[in-house]
Amino acid sequence: MYFKRILFVITLIAFSACSTSQKIESLKPAASYSKALVYDKQISHLALPVEISIADIQLQVNKYLNGLVYEDNNLLDDDRELKVWKQGPILISEMDGKLQLELPLKVWAKIRYGVEKLGVSAHDTREVNLNGVLKLSAAVGFSNWRLSTVTEVQDVVWTESPTLTIMGKNLAITYLINPALALFKGKMGKMVDEAMASSGDVRPMVLAALESVCKPRQLNEEYNAWLAIQPSEVYASKAIVSGRKVTMNLGMKAYLETAIGSKPALTLDKGKLLMKAVDKMPADFNVTVASFVTYPNAAALIQKNLVGQKFESGKRSVTVTSVNLWGKDNKMIIELGLKGTVNGLIYLSGIPGYDAAKQEIFMQQVDFVLDSKNKLLKMGDWLVHDLISKKIETNCRFSISSYLKEGQKSISSFLTNYQPIEGVRINGTLTKLAPNKVVLTPNALVALVVAKGKAGISINGMKP
Repeated sequence: MYFKRILFVITLIAFSACSTSQKIESLKPAASYSKALVYDKQISHLALPVEISIADIQLQVNKYLNGLVYEDNNLLDDDRELKVWKQGPILISEMDGKLQLELPLKVWAKIRYGVEKLGVSAHDTREVNLNGVLKLSAAVGFSNWRLSTVTEVQDVVWTESPTLTIMGKNLAITYLINPALALFKGKMGKMVDEAMASSGDVRPMVLAALESVCKPRQLNEEYNAWLAIQPSEVYASKAIVSGRKVTMNLGMKAYLETAIGSKPALTLDKGKLLMKAVDKMPADFNVTVASFVTYPNAAALIQKNLVGQKFESGKRSVTVTSVNLWGKDNKMIIELGLKGTVNGLIYLSGIPGYDAAKQEIFMQQVDFVLDSKNKLLKMGDWLVHDLISKKIETNCRFSISSYLKEGQKSISSFLTNYQPIEGVRINGTLTKLAPNKVVLTPNALVALVVAKGKAGISINGMKP
């Protein structure tokens, strides 16, 4: 009888031990990720100031206007023939927001004089040569990709003003040829405008600049992350003459695309890039910043909150011993190692989100994976109670502040004096960060955050 009692006690203890510590073997969800590449487009407006130095304009205008610039060979219409040559380089300066031009001239004129009386005509001709400087002023505008000017002749300053004795009278040469010069002055203003338009066609330089800027740029080699720009519209406002240069204030509406997993195939369609005249340029700049957190790193961050956490219900309790993470069907799988009343691994799933205020990734709609839930229910419903999953959900969050800074650093390298080709620079600043979405890729958990700010592409020093 004594032996039977001892056996009963041992059996009871063994049974009690088994009833307070149960082994669970849940089916582990296999990792699976969408094969679709990650693309995220943001519409942005970029300032696009195009600067042409007055020295460059001067160089081009001198190429356009050379040698003989005006000729009038008809002596009979006004008793004058006139030829005007450019004597030296045209000099261009600025004053009061306008271009000031000085054109050295060499003038040859033939003057016919005489009398007609009683049907008798008596005439003679004289040829004269003199030098001077034609002074012009040009108001600058910009339209249809071209620098435009309205040029007016201000004055002609002669280096000498000799006289001729005609029919016993001393007459200044300039007085004699002024009627012919009046027509020349009007035509000369138009010729300067044509020269300016020819030298101020900025379309080739803008398209060349955009072609270089719009080439996709790899921001992160490890995760194959790219940034690409696709312009859709170009805006133009006024041109400003200041600081020895002419600045044409352009702007651009474009799509900025962040791509992960493959190089973007965006192309610049030059033929469809039209220019629109506007009074005010839009200035909102948006770009997606991608922050990459590997699953082991994310798990390690969550472990700080969860490992050691104890969940109790009456005399029953479990303590979290380990955390692992991976993705499946756009959801995050959370693997928890448990020790206590239940021993083993259980699995929950949740949808990752981004908390902009705290710069944290968090899990929402956390619930037990079906297989884990069914097996836990067989052991009692205390562990699958909503309270437990909510506690786990509360602790399944971690800061990505440092990762976000790395993402911003990648974008900032593109926005800090980035020079794709000589004469073209990109500069900008990022300010406000707005949440977008969290994407699960095979290599990492990717938080996509929209950064807002201002940016511009300056074009300077390229020859038209």
